[in-house]
Amino acid sequence: MNRHEQNQRIATVGLRPWSMLLATCTLIYVVLHFVLGTAAFAQDALKGNLRIATIERPPFSMIENDEAAGFSVELMRHIAAANNYTVDFTYFGSFPDMLAAVESNEYDAAIANISITRDREAAMDFSQPIFDSGLQIMVHETPGSVSLLRTLLNWELALVMVLSFSGLFACGILMWVFERRKQPYFDRELGEALFPSFWWALNLVVNGGFEERQPRSLPGRIFAVLLVVSSLFIVSIFVAHITAAMTIEAINSSVNSIQDLDGRRVATTEESTTSRFLDSRGIGHATYDTFGGLIEAFEEGDLDAVVFDGPLLAYYLRSHPRTHGYLVDVVFQPETYGIALPSGSMLREELNVEILEMGETGAYDALKAKWFGQSR
Repeated sequence: MNRHEQNQRIATVGLRPWSMLLATCTLIYVVLHFVLGTAAFAQDALKGNLRIATIERPPFSMIENDEAAGFSVELMRHIAAANNYTVDFTYFGSFPDMLAAVESNEYDAAIANISITRDREAAMDFSQPIFDSGLQIMVHETPGSVSLLRTLLNWELALVMVLSFSGLFACGILMWVFERRKQPYFDRELGEALFPSFWWALNLVVNGGFEERQPRSLPGRIFAVLLVVSSLFIVSIFVAHITAAMTIEAINSSVNSIQDLDGRRVATTEESTTSRFLDSRGIGHATYDTFGGLIEAFEEGDLDAVVFDGPLLAYYLRSHPRTHGYLVDVVFQPETYGIALPSGSMLREELNVEILEMGETGAYDALKAKWFGQSR
């Protein structure tokens, strides 16, 4: 090999590492271009129509004039418009069906009053919280009101009243026997003397008797004294019984905590965070498929109390002023609502950015005030 060939071989060997480096860089570029291009294509493919699952839960989601409306619906429309999406809302009959449709990736998202929980987070993704909520209790009675009529209309008190009036009637007849030959007031036949004798005994117990109708016979005077003295105890017992009955009624009709639900007919919706909360507290309760069915049972008097999301119950009472019910002013289980997404959804980042921006610009507060008022 001559000197020229040796120099050429050395040059070739020296360039080989650089050629391999160049080839490697080219390969990396091609791969990255393919991956990034595919991701961009997938992201662009999302731009368009979003399928949103929801359920009727006023005021978060409902149908008005054949269109979806409500706080969550408007929030989703605002977010979609800011990211150049259009949205189609599909209403489901139950909460589990709605969440299952998102979990299986059949829908792009779900909105309503969806509480963010550990179990749900494990099965799907969630956006930033969109609403702070909590569980409250709705009962029939107005706070602090006790019905005197209902208190009096019970068998125990009715029996006491019947026995008391019967006793007064018997005392009046006995006084008629003692006094009918002694004074004109009692000097009449038994049939005519029934009510006057009862009236005399009643006035003796309540007012101390008539001055002009004092007993004149010895048995009558002795009996009248005994009747006046015993009437003090009778009236005291009667008043005490009514007071005790009203006190018990006030205690029984007062619901101030979860513990007060014991022994009452309580209900919520099935497979809900509320139902799991009541189970964890050992509170027996019925469940209904829908919120509408739950409210209907409450209206018909089949339930003593409804435990559910406070904002929904408050909205229901506000939109149905004739409903004889009220909310216990205590939040028993704080919760936050979010937008449910399939696991790994590429929408999550866009939703979160827009939710945060709405909070910073005041758009969120304005939307919240529209549906819940300035005080919330």
